[in-house]
Amino acid sequence: DDKILRTRTYDLSVTYDKYYQTPRFWLIGYDESRQLLKPELALEDVSAEHAEKTVTIDVHPHLPLSSASIHPCKHAHVMKRLVDNLSEGGKEPSVELYLVIFLKFIASIVPTIDYDYTMAADVGSG
Repeated sequence: DDKILRTRTYDLSVTYDKYYQTPRFWLIGYDESRQLLKPELALEDVSAEHAEKTVTIDVHPHLPLSSASIHPCKHAHVMKRLVDNLSEGGKEPSVELYLVIFLKFIASIVPTIDYDYTMAADVGSG
């Protein structure tokens, strides 16, 4: 056990934000000892460009706690642009592909989390 590198871990949840009509991503963190992380400390694992701007601390809609949340105000615009890039490249995105694209978008905001993609999604350049 002495050779095991202990790191922070996160439970990730996706809810639907009725106001913005788009998915909303929540990060519930645990420290290296597997103790619940204060939501503000999760900002350390978010890209500096997005910390306290795109990522905010809010009450989770289904859990009795506050959590770091990637605010959904720009999700629809960004996702539309990414899907349009796919369409221009001659690819029609499926619902399953939309979720993979959304996770790739989230990965740009929280680059310290390793995501396991079950399929590739080339969103082109735009």
